[in-house]
Amino acid sequence: MSRELDACQLVERSINKKFRKELWTPFMQAVRRYELIQPGDRIAVCISGGKDSMLLAKLMQELRRHTETPFELEFLVMDPGYNALNRRRIEENAALLRVPATFFETNVFAVANDTERNPCYLCARMRRGFLYSKARELGCNKIALGHHFNDVIETTVMAMFYGAQLQAMPPKLHSDNFAGMELIRPLYCVREDDIIAWARYNHLEFIRCACRFTENAAADTGSSKRQEIKQLIKTLRRDNPDIEMSIFNSIHAVCLDTMPGWKSGGKEHSFLERYDEA
Repeated sequence: MSRELDACQLVERSINKKFRKELWTPFMQAVRRYELIQPGDRIAVCISGGKDSMLLAKLMQELRRHTETPFELEFLVMDPGYNALNRRRIEENAALLRVPATFFETNVFAVANDTERNPCYLCARMRRGFLYSKARELGCNKIALGHHFNDVIETTVMAMFYGAQLQAMPPKLHSDNFAGMELIRPLYCVREDDIIAWARYNHLEFIRCACRFTENAAADTGSSKRQEIKQLIKTLRRDNPDIEMSIFNSIHAVCLDTMPGWKSGGKEHSFLERYDEA
């Protein structure tokens, strides 16, 4: 007689069985392609409470169980000022999924929402700073964030349309302010639709947006620039089903020889610098 699995075990089995092709395989592709994890790493998996970071936590747990590469994990939940409902849901999901999360409180929402100019930018910078600091305090050399495939391509298009630059979201980067610390994005090749399908299949309910600045707004109003880009890509996909992969592949194949200008290390360059060398 087979043993009945509990909720957490069913979630883990869904990752290894039903959604193996959609979740585990692209997760491992990113880990290997971009060399995200090295022996001896101590990685802080940063959990916001949404579907992406919670899936990331489970994937990292599974990887540690089955890999021959020795590394350690910490699971961090920074409370920037969640309301009681969101805080409780994160705690309940962490317990359900057996993610041993370390919670710590900050005043990020209070500070960011008190400014009239670009509160989202300030919030993001403060959150990352607190996460780096706490991770280093716990002896970690890396933090892992839950940005996925769609975040990557949307950021690329947003930068071009609204930032007037060709700029992508790298799969890993060294911290400028925390020496020896590195940020990695293991969900880099995992598609958002597959994350949503996994959550629905397991009847998991995660917080959507915990930000005090937006929590009272109606969901999916399409008012943000990112929502505009999401809708644009969805529309383009009707005529070109491969549009998302084309954008993704393009940031891996930038041809500098055709660019009139580019930036590197914060310095602007012109094609004229080496034009006559040809």
